[in-house]
Amino acid sequence: MIELPYLTQYTPFPPVSSALTEPNGLLAFGGDLSVRRLLSAYSQGIFPWFSDNEPLLWWSPDPRAIIELNQFHCARSLRKLIRQKRYIVTLNQCFSDVINLCATIPRQDLHSSDASSATWITDAMKNAYIQLHEAGFAHSIEVWDANSELAGGLYGVAVGNVFCGESMFHKKPNTSKLAMYALVKHMQTHGLAFIDCQMPTEHLASLGAITVSREDFISRLKDHSQTLDETGDRMPTYRQCWQKQVIAL
Repeated sequence: MIELPYLTQYTPFPPVSSALTEPNGLLAFGGDLSVRRLLSAYSQGIFPWFSDNEPLLWWSPDPRAIIELNQFHCARSLRKLIRQKRYIVTLNQCFSDVINLCATIPRQDLHSSDASSATWITDAMKNAYIQLHEAGFAHSIEVWDANSELAGGLYGVAVGNVFCGESMFHKKPNTSKLAMYALVKHMQTHGLAFIDCQMPTEHLASLGAITVSREDFISRLKDHSQTLDETGDRMPTYRQCWQKQVIAL
């Protein structure tokens, strides 16, 4: 029988070192999906993941998958697609549309060998991340085709100089990879650090993702998580980095 800490609205997260090894990284349940709670979670290397028929579950797996910006693997087919200039890539133009489309993509369950249903991005999750986006911390990359229709994209949460990827989608071949490539280029342009991919998968490995221990991940996250100046405001460079814009490829 699994015993987990229960979080009330004001209960802090337990240390990530107390997360279960089976299922890998399960840390606590309860709490809420407020902006404050989500920012607290991501700044500590914790993220929510649950389905409609489950309580609110919080995870911090070990090991952790990350993409070092200078180690992103751009396959030949992706390089060809970039040269063709068939798509326009933007930042934060339609976050709600991106998360709704991502909600249609099944995701590998942390405690199952089968793909989960599309319900893991529940309505509660959608609303929470839209609020996080409106607060300036969750961001989307959009890939547009020649008819100005969404062909692919991704979204995630910025914690200082780290981007915590949540989900991606594609309607046309390689467009989610194109979104990831654009994110990498954008982060390099602004001197950001690395992409948190949460759990390792073959798809992420094909993009250059590597695994690091949770301890190393948390240490690096703390090194790059400062986003506030002495007045408590977000730094101008941070605000500028995530403004709506077209991303040059």
